[in-house]
Amino acid sequence: MAATAVGTARPHGAALPHTGLLAWLGTTDHKRIGILYICTTFTFFLFGGVEALLMRTQLALPRSTLLAPDTYNQIFTMHGTTMIFLFMMPMLVGLGNYLVPLMIGARDIAFPRLNALGYWVLLFGGIFLYSSFLFGAAPDAGWFAYAPLTTAPFSPTPNLDFWILGIELLGISSIAGSINFLTTIFCLRAPGMTIGRMPLFVWMTMVTAVLTLVAMPSLAVAAALLFLDRHLGTGFYLAPVGGDPLLWQHLFWSFGHPEVYILILPAFGIISEVVPVFSRKPLFGYYMVAFSGVAIGFLSFLVWAHHMFAVGLPVTAQAFFAASSMTIAVPTAIKIFNWIGTMWHGTIRLTAAMHFAIGFIGNFIIGGLSGVMVAVVPFDWQVTDSYFIVAHMHYVLFGGSMLAVFAGLYYWFPKMTGRRLSERLGIWHVVLTFFGFNLTFFPMHFLGLLGMPRRVYTYAPDQGWEYINFAETVGAFILGIGVLVFIVNVLRSLRHGEVAGPDPWDAWTLEWATTSPPPPWNFVTHPPVRSARPLWDLKHPEDPDWRRGRSGGGAAGLGQPAAAPQPARDTHRDESVPAQPAHPADVELPEQTYWPLLLAAGLAVAFVGALVHIVLLVLGLGLVVYALLGWLLSERPSPDAEPAR
Repeated sequence: MAATAVGTARPHGAALPHTGLLAWLGTTDHKRIGILYICTTFTFFLFGGVEALLMRTQLALPRSTLLAPDTYNQIFTMHGTTMIFLFMMPMLVGLGNYLVPLMIGARDIAFPRLNALGYWVLLFGGIFLYSSFLFGAAPDAGWFAYAPLTTAPFSPTPNLDFWILGIELLGISSIAGSINFLTTIFCLRAPGMTIGRMPLFVWMTMVTAVLTLVAMPSLAVAAALLFLDRHLGTGFYLAPVGGDPLLWQHLFWSFGHPEVYILILPAFGIISEVVPVFSRKPLFGYYMVAFSGVAIGFLSFLVWAHHMFAVGLPVTAQAFFAASSMTIAVPTAIKIFNWIGTMWHGTIRLTAAMHFAIGFIGNFIIGGLSGVMVAVVPFDWQVTDSYFIVAHMHYVLFGGSMLAVFAGLYYWFPKMTGRRLSERLGIWHVVLTFFGFNLTFFPMHFLGLLGMPRRVYTYAPDQGWEYINFAETVGAFILGIGVLVFIVNVLRSLRHGEVAGPDPWDAWTLEWATTSPPPPWNFVTHPPVRSARPLWDLKHPEDPDWRRGRSGGGAAGLGQPAAAPQPARDTHRDESVPAQPAHPADVELPEQTYWPLLLAAGLAVAFVGALVHIVLLVLGLGLVVYALLGWLLSERPSPDAEPAR
């Protein structure tokens, strides 16, 4: 049943949106910024994929000389850094940027300028990191940069300085995005959109934002201390001068393991949106899925030292972190059973998005089971720093997060572009991805058990590893072909794809209540929200099951009888929200401003100057001051208008 777009006509008196390149450079529209995030991070994903293929080609045969040892170290360091900090984290931020305001019925994100700053800092941070190749000084100590091996006595070249400063820049972007998400979710929900009625993707984005705000400072402090050790002679990580060599690992992994859930929780949210729509059933156990996400967020801060079982921790500490690492599997398993329960007896439509969602569940179970295995201390001692860990990590991050991202892109591409992706090419993409991924990474479990260490650039021919490595390399190239099919699908569909309409999937959350793509103002009037599935209520007011709250949220979120949905109007009245008149003539378009771009550019120039020359440092800081003054002193609306953000 097709949906009718709610309140999307151009408001009276509102100017048409800006167009052209300058409009994108100065945009604060959360949807455009979301698209910028998605396109930029996918470009970095291609860079990381090329680096992965270079590594796999090097390891396809023993004694290979395709890459020199130093070059291999740079490639695998940038691969890990790219995939985590330049692709997966900001890709999920990009999807959240585009979707969260639409899903909660908001016209904009809370702080549009800060949102733009977060994107531009990400872009310049990525350019800063990759510019290290131009100087022949790409980071070469792994994405984990273990100290004290990364301090000046052991790594005197500037390679690690690029990594440290690049990570600091990217941290600014992540924190800015998290502040925006939390403020938007808590303050800008449409009338009637209680916490218990929010879509699960919004729930998981909210938990992820909290994790980022708490965990990212740990990495920022660790990197800052390392920079001081390298350049000012402090000794935070050097035992001979009173430092602690394990301090880096504690600081890094107290960020690094919450980071795993920063990457996977939004993926859980995507799957929780895709599976119900293509199963034609409400999500089984809405509250269990939501609260298990909160439990995962809490427990993620109690498991970091399971990365350190081999460093000689006290037995009591090992027992505690082993137990907590096993415990965190419980709320994760709850989600998996909820998704399976949703599909049970459902009318399943096997679209490409649903294929990826189902594949996510299967592959993530494999990654989760191997995670429980390495939580057992004696087993961890045997496989730590082996290819078993590489397999586990990729089943969680690629078999988990990446497959969920593909599911989300197929699901929401019509909303972003107005056209559907080709299902025929989508199925080819699914097949190549699943076959290539499992051929690449499942045999790594056996390689690890056979003793192949990770992070080695070559190996002897008499180890029994060569056939497995060759098969993995074939799988990696098949996986790469699958990505090319996806790119072809996107480019073809942008021009020739089937026109989607506002609601091509017959879905039930608010992003589908507006046009595809949405207008700059999203909604002229707030859509009515009377349950966890407001669009379904509008389309099926006669359905008694949904009126009784069996959607997983109910009218008041607890299964009480729901009031019949009312059509959108300029003045709402909700039991929990005071009457708020909405005047279409007062709806403002997202502003155009270049101050965030200039501020991000100034930060990047200053960071380059800190490594290259003091003149650049001064110029960069001057640009930062100029941009901040311009930002603060720029014209604001009259006091009785909505405050600028």
